[in-house]
Amino acid sequence: MKFDAIVIGSGQAGNPLAASLAKNGKKVAIVEKGKFGGTCVNTGCTPTKSYIASARRAFVTKNSLNHGVEVQGDIKINLDQIKKRKDEIIGESRTGIEKMLNENEHITIYRGTAKFKDNHSLEVNGEMISAERIFINTGARPRIPKVFKDIAYLTHETMLELEEIPEHLIIVGGGYIGLEFAQMFSRFGSKVSIIDHGSRLMKQEDKDISEAIKKILEKEAIQIYFNAEVISAEASANKAEISIKTNGSEEKIEGTHLLVATGRIPNTHNLGIENTDIQLDEKGYIKVNEELQTSVPHIWALGDCNGEGAFTHTSFNDFQIVNDHLFGSKKRKLSDRFTCYAAYTDPPLARVGMNKAIIKEKGLKAKIASMPMSKVARAKEMGETDGIMKIYIEAETDKILGASFLGTGADEYIHAIIDAMYAGTPYTTIRNAVHIHPTVSELIPTMLESPEELEL
Repeated sequence: MKFDAIVIGSGQAGNPLAASLAKNGKKVAIVEKGKFGGTCVNTGCTPTKSYIASARRAFVTKNSLNHGVEVQGDIKINLDQIKKRKDEIIGESRTGIEKMLNENEHITIYRGTAKFKDNHSLEVNGEMISAERIFINTGARPRIPKVFKDIAYLTHETMLELEEIPEHLIIVGGGYIGLEFAQMFSRFGSKVSIIDHGSRLMKQEDKDISEAIKKILEKEAIQIYFNAEVISAEASANKAEISIKTNGSEEKIEGTHLLVATGRIPNTHNLGIENTDIQLDEKGYIKVNEELQTSVPHIWALGDCNGEGAFTHTSFNDFQIVNDHLFGSKKRKLSDRFTCYAAYTDPPLARVGMNKAIIKEKGLKAKIASMPMSKVARAKEMGETDGIMKIYIEAETDKILGASFLGTGADEYIHAIIDAMYAGTPYTTIRNAVHIHPTVSELIPTMLESPEELEL
C-alpha cells in the first residue's frame, strides 16, 4: 500500500501531524503499537497529575490545623477511587484521539510495530506500506540498569496500575519522576526511601534549588540516600531488598515495592533503523536538523525519540516546526525554542533557559534577581512559603537568560518570564509592569528592581 505520508506513533506530535496532513489532502497512514495518545495521555502527564491532585487533597486535609480547620477522625486513602478517576480521564482523552483518527477518511490506522525495510518502506504485521514522506514519533521508555533486569521492579507506568498502597516504597533515582512519585505515595501513606547515585537531587538545577527540594521532601519524612551505588537488588511482588554502598560503607534497605526511575531511553531499538540511512547518536536518539529532518531528507523525527526535548510541549512544538515547513511560512526552527519545564513536586519547580552552571560554562557576564518565598505576602497568606524565585539577566543586553522558580504556583507564573524571553524584551519591561495584588507573580517586578552581579 502506498501513501503520501506515514506517521509512526500517535503521540503529541504524531496525532496533530496526521490530522494536518489529512486536512491538506494527503493520504496518510498512522501506525500505533500501543494505546493512542502516547506517553502523555496514558502513562505520563495525565495520569500522574491526577494522582498528584489526589495526594495534595490528602496532604491539605491532614495539615490544615494551622489554618483553623480541624479534621476529626482518620483520613482514608481510597486507591481504587483514585485509580478509577485517573482511568476515566485517560479514557476520555484516548477515545477522543481514536475517534478523530478513525473518522478521517484520509487516514488509515495500522495497529502494530512498524519496521523499516528501506528508506521508503515499512512492514507492519507482515504488510508492506510505503510513502514519499515518513514521520517518526515513537517516544521513549524507562531506562532499566542491568542490576534490576531480572527482578520485580516497578516503573512510572506500572506504578499507576497498583491496587494497593505500598507499605514501604523504595525509589531508585532522584530526578523529577522519582521525586513526584516519592511525595505522592508518601502522602498516600507509604514510607518512602530515595536512593540516588549523585550528591544531590535534580542535579541539573542550581545547588540551592536542589537543597530546597531536599528539605521539602525530608519535612514529609522521606528518607534520601546520596552517593549511593546499588550493589545488588532483589524484589518480588511484596518484598524489595536493595544493597547499597554509600560513603564507603554498605547498607541494606528493605521495603515492599521498588520503583526504578533512572531516566528514559528512545524507542528506536526495534524500528529497523539499520535498514535505512538514518543516523543515531551514541545514546540511540535520532539525529535531526533545525527542521527536524533526519539524515534522510524525506524522513523526520519528532518528540522524545530525537533527544531534543522530553516533554509534551516540546513534542507538540516539534509538530509545529514540521507543519510550518510543510504547509506554512517555513520560518520555524528548533533553535528558536527555549528549554522550559516543570517538576510537579509540591510546591512545583519551574525552569526556563539557563541556570548558574550554564551561564558559567558559556562565560557570560550576568546579574541575578532573587527572592525567597518566605517574603511573598501571598505565599504567607496561603501558608506555603517553601522555595525561592531566581531570574538571570545578561549584563550587556539586559535580556533575561533564564529563571528557576520553586514555590506555590511556580508552574504558572514562570510563563511571564518565558513570554518575555520569546519577545526578546529587556527585564525592565517586567520590572515596570503593574501586577495584580495579592499574587505571587506581583513580586517578580519587585525582585527585578535591584538585580545584583552574579558571582560565578
